[in-house]
Amino acid sequence: MNQRIRPTVYSPIYNRPREGRGFSLKEIKEAGLTFSLAKKLNIPIDRRRKSLHKENVQKIMELLSKSSK
Repeated sequence: MNQRIRPTVYSPIYNRPREGRGFSLKEIKEAGLTFSLAKKLNIPIDRRRKSLHKENVQKIMELLSKSSK
């Protein structure tokens, strides 16, 4: 997987979406992946993030479905 995938995060000050550094561990777990498998698939991970956004989980799921074809 050599695509560049980045999560959508919301700024706490301005409350508008922007491109984030990596996916939270909750989002990766919700998509059905483990931490080590996400690292092997080169999915960016940001351990500081604690939030769970459904659109980010959908991005991971779409990426996995495209790569399995």
